Amino acid sequence: MSTRQLALESRPLRVRLGRGSAAVAALPGAAAAPAPVPTPSEPAEPADEPPTAVEQRGPAGPAEEPSAGPGPAADGPVLTPVPLTPVPAVPAKPARPPLVPPLPAFEPVGASVLPALPALPAFEPLFRDAPALNWVGPDDRWTRAWGLPPAGRAVAELEPAGPADDRPAAPPRPPNAEELVLIRAALAAVQPVADRAMAHFHALMFLRHPELRAMFPAAMDDQRERLFRALRRCAGYGEDAAALREYLVPLGRRHRKYGAQSRHYASMEECLVAALGRYAGSGWDERTEAAWRRLLALGAHLMVEGATEQARTVPPWWQAEVVEHRRATPDVAVLTLRPDQSYPFRAGQWAALETPWWPRVWRPYSLGSAPRPDGLLTLHVKAVQAGWVSNALVHRARPGDVLRLGAAEGAMTVDHAAGENLLCLGGGTGIGPIAALVEEVAEHGAAGRRVEVFYGARRAADLYRLAELRELAARHPWLTVRPVLSAEGVASGGELLGELPEVVARYAPWHGFTAFLSGPVAMVRGGVAALRRCGVPEGRLRHDLPPERVR
Repeated sequence: MSTRQLALESRPLRVRLGRGSAAVAALPGAAAAPAPVPTPSEPAEPADEPPTAVEQRGPAGPAEEPSAGPGPAADGPVLTPVPLTPVPAVPAKPARPPLVPPLPAFEPVGASVLPALPALPAFEPLFRDAPALNWVGPDDRWTRAWGLPPAGRAVAELEPAGPADDRPAAPPRPPNAEELVLIRAALAAVQPVADRAMAHFHALMFLRHPELRAMFPAAMDDQRERLFRALRRCAGYGEDAAALREYLVPLGRRHRKYGAQSRHYASMEECLVAALGRYAGSGWDERTEAAWRRLLALGAHLMVEGATEQARTVPPWWQAEVVEHRRATPDVAVLTLRPDQSYPFRAGQWAALETPWWPRVWRPYSLGSAPRPDGLLTLHVKAVQAGWVSNALVHRARPGDVLRLGAAEGAMTVDHAAGENLLCLGGGTGIGPIAALVEEVAEHGAAGRRVEVFYGARRAADLYRLAELRELAARHPWLTVRPVLSAEGVASGGELLGELPEVVARYAPWHGFTAFLSGPVAMVRGGVAALRRCGVPEGRLRHDLPPERVR
């Protein structure tokens, strides 16, 4: 045996015992730790029910440092016998959680007793008691519907954009050609590190104006990408003031649902100039900064103008109660919503939507029905992979849930006075707005026009609105419905086989038709290209994708 082994064996044994540990219970003469007993002031949580997503348990605290047992002597551990104490019996699990007695009201020195906080009101159907206009603020109906506590901020801090007197009388001068060169050069220098630059901008804004953080979602990746894309579009329009207005005025209207106000744009300008100056490199100078300030001032003016005009007649959002949730396919749900007040829209339009499960995350969804006398709305939602909002709407939403809706947007609407023939391409859930257009034409009367509908999906089981459309076609001779399947297989019910744009091109020419396209981006992009080759003029192509996504 080596000298080291002899030394190790001769060392005294030291044992550190933790209170309530299995090692203590196993040692003879050690006292067993009494089991914790729930008290009325600290009700026990049921072990068989995990925490819900709305009510997450907090992380466990740091582990308690185990306390040492009796101090060991030099020649080994000494265990002092301790008389065993009886373990109290664990009471039976109560049928209902014990009541928690209210805490006494806190009374500071020299002040009166504070009143107890009122309980949250019970949920009521929104249609019975709807306000004239919605607003963002503490204890609004949206907050109460989610069961959230009041934010504690004054209502004046959260109201939409103010009256027209708050903005300049005339828009700032747009950048000239020389300034546009400087603006685009700075953007080109920032582009390789665009994500870092936009993250720096948001960090500056939240540091200097922490009250603005609540307007943004928790995950900012999408926000950074969208902001830099917006800057590129503004710089790309150049001296085309009409195009810049057409882009920024609706953008200002959309920002109302986030709670944006006119004074916020000045804060944004300062932080954005600082972020661009940090990452634009050596080319950033006083002239470049002045050019950017001119462009940002013009953009802020146009966005405030759009928000102010809309605020006179339209709320920043509508609250809508889910009254029906139907699964059309395993990954497609049809939701019927009841807004809290009249919701103006046209067939073929879309609306941004926010759910209580992903606050401040808005996603666009096409309205799947024409305006109805009862005011109900329909959405067709497909759960996509890693889609936060879509998966929540398909797999989690139930009747009684409350959603937020932005104002209806989109130019994919029918001019009933023109009387042109309609060529409609609907892929997947894109059939929703296409069916809404058909419903609206049937309501107004075809007036001698023809309506050709090509309904595409991968499999026959995904054509969940085919029976409804065929029933409409049986009643209206001006309507023709052609189902198209893109997956390889055999058409069992008269479906056409092939990709939807290719199948539509087989039936060309489409002279005198106005085309409406709705569905996945790839399908819309392919359909636009195919119809252009078939001779359909650019002015007769209707869809809601931005121009850069169609090219």
